[in-house]
Amino acid sequence: MITGSCHCGAVTWRYPKRPDKLTSCNCSYCRRAGGLWAYAHPGDIDVAYAKGSVIRYIQGDRTLAYVSCANCGCTTHWENLDADADRMAVNFAMADPSEVEGIRIRHFDGADSWTFLD
Repeated sequence: MITGSCHCGAVTWRYPKRPDKLTSCNCSYCRRAGGLWAYAHPGDIDVAYAKGSVIRYIQGDRTLAYVSCANCGCTTHWENLDADADRMAVNFAMADPSEVEGIRIRHFDGADSWTFLD
């Protein structure tokens, strides 16, 4: 189990295992948020926060919401807005660096081609 949290600790997540890879996306949001995304089924990721302690940002094609701490501003994860979707992601930039070390990072061109660059 790998854990992560925003800077102030108000939003936490638990990821079930060490991922094989992380995704770094260059879309207009992810490049600003510094996301290192690990994906899983929503039932496999535990995200915890108090009511009113997060803000959701929905943009673009309106298929997902980026979730950030309302106090410190860190983007901790994203949620799929399709109720039938089977994927969400947590931001491994919120994990201890020792947990991220050695995990392959794939670079995704979310700005233009919508393909992996590696």
